[in-house]
Amino acid sequence: MEHPLSIYNTLTRKKEPFKPLHEPHVGMYVCGPTVYGDAHLGHARPAITFDLLFRYLTHLGYKVRYVRNITDVGHLEHDADDGEDKIAKKARLEQLEPMEVVQYYLNRYHQAMDALNVLPPSIEPHASGHIIEQIELVKKILDNGYAYESQGSVYFDVEKYNKDHKYGILSGRNIEDMLNTTRALDGQDEKHNAIDFALWKCAQPEHIMRWPSPWSDGFPGWHCECTAMGKKYLGEHFDIHGGGMDLIFPHHECEIAQAVASQGDDMVHYWMHNNMITINGQKMGKSLGNFITLEQFFTGDHPMLRQAYSAMTIRFFILQAHYRSTVDFSNEALQAAEKGLSRLMEAYGHLMKLQPSAASTVDTRGLREKCYEAMNDDLNSPIVISHLFDASRAINSIKDGKATISGEDLKELREVFHLFLFDILGMKDEASAGGNHYEAFGKAVDLLLSIRQQAKANKDWATSDKIRNELTAMGFEIKDTKDGAEWKLNN
Repeated sequence: MEHPLSIYNTLTRKKEPFKPLHEPHVGMYVCGPTVYGDAHLGHARPAITFDLLFRYLTHLGYKVRYVRNITDVGHLEHDADDGEDKIAKKARLEQLEPMEVVQYYLNRYHQAMDALNVLPPSIEPHASGHIIEQIELVKKILDNGYAYESQGSVYFDVEKYNKDHKYGILSGRNIEDMLNTTRALDGQDEKHNAIDFALWKCAQPEHIMRWPSPWSDGFPGWHCECTAMGKKYLGEHFDIHGGGMDLIFPHHECEIAQAVASQGDDMVHYWMHNNMITINGQKMGKSLGNFITLEQFFTGDHPMLRQAYSAMTIRFFILQAHYRSTVDFSNEALQAAEKGLSRLMEAYGHLMKLQPSAASTVDTRGLREKCYEAMNDDLNSPIVISHLFDASRAINSIKDGKATISGEDLKELREVFHLFLFDILGMKDEASAGGNHYEAFGKAVDLLLSIRQQAKANKDWATSDKIRNELTAMGFEIKDTKDGAEWKLNN
């Protein structure tokens, strides 16, 4: 491809040139949500991170099949193999069918993703819709000798697998030490070793969600779904598997083991992981009870929030940090993101109104190459944003009459600014997102200001001042320029 992309591969722990297995086709699998509650800020980060990757790969000309799964069965509340199914528990407490819970929160998740301008995936498979594929995966692992049945459940034999292969290659954990320190006493547990993980769980009588299998009426282990659905929709070998860093162990480590145990080698070429959203240095998440839902951010209805924050402020806040670095929540950081995004949007508005001159006295022609260089360096979105801020200063300088830009340079600047701010970073002008209503609203304000301009020309100062004062009282900021007047509506 014209712009070679390098991405950090968690498996090899280094940046590698991106070379698809079947160029120009790219297979990408990202772990989606467990739908038993409202999406929070921690859910927004992987969605936005891999939306950025999806947008950029598509822009580079790749044909991307993007699969993002929905976990709606098998994710237990204590750990991967113990406790009550999270969705079944929610259904029991609210006296609903489990799929009512799934559908309700999935609808709300989609609404939040739409607000964040996260593009929908190519395929969004549900774990509950792929029980047959997961049973077949378990059968293959049993047939190859890397699993065992115990009291109607099936467990992956980590110790046996580790002798033939290497368990822990993704997380870097010393599995021999783990086996030695976590070995369960005979007769005390269904598992041979505490580190073994469930491929199939025998359902207890009270368990709502269950399916027939060769071993028992039960349900698949949490780790099975991604391996089975990745294989179904992307084949036995595909390019990218992504998710949050909290999934590296045990979830993605178990996925690698399942793939190798069932087919002889790993399915995935590049493993990519975004870092965590933190609050006071601690991971934000449902299990810790320190999360703020996206709906609460949008409404401001949470004791930790000083105000409401728009969806684009949230997106910009996340993209201002590299996806592999932590992002610590604070009102100050979100307010700074809000102001920064406002500056970029205002600069874009000014850019579209600039008039070309015979020659340029500002140098903006290197912007495209700089932004591509940053994106090709492992999706370095904060550097792209810094380049757009540099361009904004040039735009404001031209607007204020302190510099000029030629027609050719103006066309290039408009194209590049729009490409990276909107198409690749995925920002949108929330003020204009209201469509025709907002357009009519804007035209009405422009009409009032044109009447005011005519009143000033006629030296009708009373009418001119009245229009300005009334608009100011409504929250508009009016700025007179040599070409007329500019306005914006303050938050």
